[in-house]
Formats: sequence, structure tokens, C-alpha cells
Amino acid sequence: MVVLRRALGLVLVLMGLANAARAAEWVQTWGAAPLPPSQAMGPLPATPGFENQTIRQTVRVSVGGSRLRIRFSNEYGTRPLVLGRARIALADAKGEPIPGTEHEVLFSGQPGTTIPAASPYLSDPIDLPVKALSSLSISLYLPQATGPCTCHGTGMQTAFVSTPGDFTARTFKLKQTVELRAFIAGIDVQAAAGARAVVVLGDSISDGVGSTVDANHRWPDLLADALDKDHGAWGVVNMGISGNQVLSDGAGQSALARFDRDVLSVPGVHTVILFEGVNDLGISYGHFEGPMAAVFKTLATGGKATRESLIAGYRQLIARAHARGLKVIAATITPYAGAAYYSEEGEAVRAALNSWIRTAHEADGVIDFDAAMRDPAKPTQIRDGYHAGDHLHGSDAGYRAMVAVIDPSLFK
Repeated sequence: MVVLRRALGLVLVLMGLANAARAAEWVQTWGAAPLPPSQAMGPLPATPGFENQTIRQTVRVSVGGSRLRIRFSNEYGTRPLVLGRARIALADAKGEPIPGTEHEVLFSGQPGTTIPAASPYLSDPIDLPVKALSSLSISLYLPQATGPCTCHGTGMQTAFVSTPGDFTARTFKLKQTVELRAFIAGIDVQAAAGARAVVVLGDSISDGVGSTVDANHRWPDLLADALDKDHGAWGVVNMGISGNQVLSDGAGQSALARFDRDVLSVPGVHTVILFEGVNDLGISYGHFEGPMAAVFKTLATGGKATRESLIAGYRQLIARAHARGLKVIAATITPYAGAAYYSEEGEAVRAALNSWIRTAHEADGVIDFDAAMRDPAKPTQIRDGYHAGDHLHGSDAGYRAMVAVIDPSLFK
């Protein structure tokens, strides 16, 4: 009997340790896909660099947790990135650090580090509990010239760049503001047992172009709001890249090329939403004129996007996700008649691809964003009020309409 009691006690201890281990798993709660630097193109400025400056950035998490860590990126840097000091705090509605919540970010116990060229980098765990849908302020001091940064170019959030000096722990002296994510690629949290992440693989529509800056009105943000109300315990990781394509490099690597890094490597990933293709169509079939015409022609590196080639690309992504045990949700491509690169040829391919997404049942679920956004009287166009004036990107109202058609049962 004594032996039996001891054996039972050991089993209970082991079960407790196993439960604790499950509870301590890391789940990504925020993300921004890193991009290679680019030269100035028309109205778009070249990727900036920084030297002896502090950058203060605000991010809003989705799922909360008891501790967190920051995922940095120098993946497109050609030189080591010297990170002199980093500091994180909870942020108020204006993005200002909340006094008393500041924590120094350490790397192997040290206050700074050097991130090798072409490398990602994780911070040490930080004992800063964070609630779901709360905001964080991250300050980075960059003492040496960084060269053009590994940044996410479409931040839709104001970031603050200082005058020369380290302002991570003292009153910030502002030189300029920018709207990009500089050297930060993700936030992981130690969440409650059962927490999972859904990754959005998308383009500028997922990046939130057209939504209100500093308001967290991108449709993945609104999805995080909805999941927190209905189910909780979901990290929503937005890996949209403005201009991105399924088949071709150009605005970042293609979806096929970046899938392992931006989806399969995400801690706690359970589900991926595939919502790309409109740029493949616009770049393949658009009729371009003027100084930007030559630039757009260089972006079709994967060849002309056809119904067959796009379906083949989707099948590759689905197969790679399924091989890792992920659930795949495919979203129909939204209308774009009236956009600068619209063509009837591209529209025909969009209609055919959307038909395949709806009927093939090769993904595990479907979100019909086309139905949510199209004008009933002109189904090749986004309805008035739902686009940002360019007939391509959503407005705040349009992004709300997209989330309204997402079936919550897809996340059960």
C-alpha cells in the first residue's frame, strides 16, 4: 500500500509538472513581417537608417500572458546591428509608457547586444504581465549606424525617432515621426494553457492600408477584438505585407518563399488565413503608364499569374501547412475595379480563383471577403464607403464588414 501511495504521488507530481509546462508555452501575440530595404520609388522614400538615436514604437497585443519576450530582426541587414539598450512598458492611449511598468530588456542577462547580419534574435523573458488587447511601448537605442533597416514599412502606427542620444529611460526628445516597424518582428507571451495563434498571410489589405492610423482598425485587429469577446486565448499575428504576391518577389519575398518564417515558425500557431492574390493579378494584367511602368514590370518575377498558377500556389501553401498540423482558412479576393492596376483580364482570373476557393474544399474553411465588400449593383467593385477612395483598400467600415462575415465556428 505504501508503495502504491508513493507511485500515485509521483504520478500526480509528474502530471502537475506536465500541466505547468503546457501552461508555460509561448504563443505569439503580435507580429510584423520583416522586409528588405528598398530604394526610393516615385512618392515612396528609401528605407531609412539610424545612428545614435532612440526609436519608440507602440504595439497592441492580442492574447495576454504572464511574461513576454520580443522578437527582433536584422534579417536583411548587411552588417551587425548594435542594440545599445532596450526598454519596454505598458502604454497608455497615446502610446506613452505608463510609469511604474517599465522593464529593461536583457539578452543573456545583459542590457545590450549585437545582432548578427541576416539574423533574427530573441530577448530574454520579461516579467511583465500583459492583458489581452493592451498596448506596449518599446524603446530601442541604436548607438551605431544601422544602415538601411530591416523594417516593416506599413506600420499604420506612429513611431517616434529621437534627437541624438539614449532616451530609453529618460524624457524623450523628438526629432521626427515615422510609420514603420523598425527591427521588431514579434511579441510572444506565456499565455494560459490552451492559447493558440492564428496567422494572417496577406498583403496591404491585411496590413491595414486605408484604416485610421494609431487606431488598430486593420481587419486582423478587429478579428482579435471579436475572438477575445467570443472565445479568448487567441493570438492574432498579422503577417500582411503591402504589395506582397503569392508567386513573385517584389514587395518582400513571395508568400511561397516566406511561408516557413512568417507562418510555420510562429510560436503556438494553430491556424493560418490565406488572403493574397490581388497584387499578382494587378501586376500581371494591369496596363501601366508613366515612370512607374518599368518598376511594375520587374515585379512579376514568378511569371504571369493565371488561375492555374495561383491555385498551384495555394495548394503548395495548404499542403505545407497541413504537413505541420495547421488548420487552413482560405479567403476570397476582394473586388478591385477602379483601382490603378485593374483590368478585365485580371478580373476574370479573380472570379475563377474565388470560385475555386469557395467550391474546391481543399482548405479547411472559407471566408468570403468578396461577398462582404462587393457592391451588389457592381460586383467587380467595392461598395462605396467600404474602400479608402482607391477602390482597393478597405476603410474602417470596410474592415469591420470583412470581420462581420467571419464565422466564429472556424476558431473552435
